Amino acid sequence: MDVRGYVSGNPRASAKQGDIMAHMLDRTIAMILAGGEGRRLWPLTRDRAKPAVPFGGKYRIIDFTLSNCLNSGIRRVAVLTQYKSFSLDRHIRVGWNIVNPEVGEFIISVPPQHRIGTDWYLGTADAIHQNMYLAMQEDTERLLVLSGDHVYKMDYSQMLRYHDEVGAAATVAAIRVPRKDATRFGVIQVDDLGRITGFEEKPADPTPTPDDPDQAYVSMGIYLFNTRTLARYLEDDAHTPGSAHDFGRNVLPAMQGEGNLYAFDFAQATNFGEKGEENYWMDIGTVDAYWEANMDLVSVSPSFNLYDKEWVLRTCPAQSPPAKFVFAQEREEGGRRGVALDSVVCGGCIVSGGRVQTSVLSRNVRVGSYSEVADSILFDEVRVGRYAKLRKTIVDKRVEIPEKIEIGFDLERDKKRFMVTDSGVVVVTREMIERLT
Repeated sequence: MDVRGYVSGNPRASAKQGDIMAHMLDRTIAMILAGGEGRRLWPLTRDRAKPAVPFGGKYRIIDFTLSNCLNSGIRRVAVLTQYKSFSLDRHIRVGWNIVNPEVGEFIISVPPQHRIGTDWYLGTADAIHQNMYLAMQEDTERLLVLSGDHVYKMDYSQMLRYHDEVGAAATVAAIRVPRKDATRFGVIQVDDLGRITGFEEKPADPTPTPDDPDQAYVSMGIYLFNTRTLARYLEDDAHTPGSAHDFGRNVLPAMQGEGNLYAFDFAQATNFGEKGEENYWMDIGTVDAYWEANMDLVSVSPSFNLYDKEWVLRTCPAQSPPAKFVFAQEREEGGRRGVALDSVVCGGCIVSGGRVQTSVLSRNVRVGSYSEVADSILFDEVRVGRYAKLRKTIVDKRVEIPEKIEIGFDLERDKKRFMVTDSGVVVVTREMIERLT
């Protein structure tokens, strides 16, 4: 456990503060909301939950939230699943069985228990309400509610310390975003003490920050509650007619009205990166945002650093051979050449006489001779046929791209065959390819 952000130069004070932080973390449980359909990421969520969507070649989206928990010293984590959760459940069971249950640690997936009724999760607040039994059984003082579909690094223990210092009943992690993008989030206003004074859930006209009319202060979907206080609010919400049973729309505004809701500024958080990287948080809720976040990874100096040894990012291990690039010797004769430039290439990939540029290749991808792949994301076990050309394309798992096909060059034609976003990203699934034959 790392408590460097809170210890002073006095050894006795450092030890005492470290003990206090360790106690706070021991009495905290995290619940990760991972049951949403992810409709805006369709068709990537056609057969999997959004947190199970691959990212950065070898990871799943949920790996970043789970890695944050471990790096923050939180070792009791419940992942609340619901929608098409098979691959997500398997990923957690196989890849995240790394804590010690003998000392009360766990990382588990929890489907709807129907403990208080027969409904599935009716909203974010209802999902937690249905699982408050687990939090109470674990005798927790604080409950950390997280989203399983964001990419970021955050030391949650810093937020925990802030929550304790201000005496909050609830604390919301917040970040500045361009005002034009804030319509997708809960927008908040705060006073000089950090207390939240206003809350707008996905407003059409977001309230700007006082010092910048082009910025808005938005919720990151990270909430820290005093467990018993939250239980009371959730019980009230469950019996409120017409409630959407949502944190942003119902529970948080109710807490704000009583003056005990605070904001934790993500810009003030400290990440112990090798190069002191800036704080990064990305809601990859759309296909375009997903593509952009992956393309950032292949840049020379990405905003999100996957290679930080001080903030380890874990995932499910896979036994794959090294990546391989062949037929380079034929270039002088005008022939084929296997090469990858400015790209992320995972284990098991074979670039067999094709050219890959500014792309992300997941495990066991094969790129055939004379083919060209640019600005694209290929999921596990994709096969690209000879002479095929892909540009700005996302290819789902185990898709076999036919020989000589061109995707991403004629968008009007692609719209008749595949799914094309407003910015021109083409998504290809097995069903779409099968319809071509």
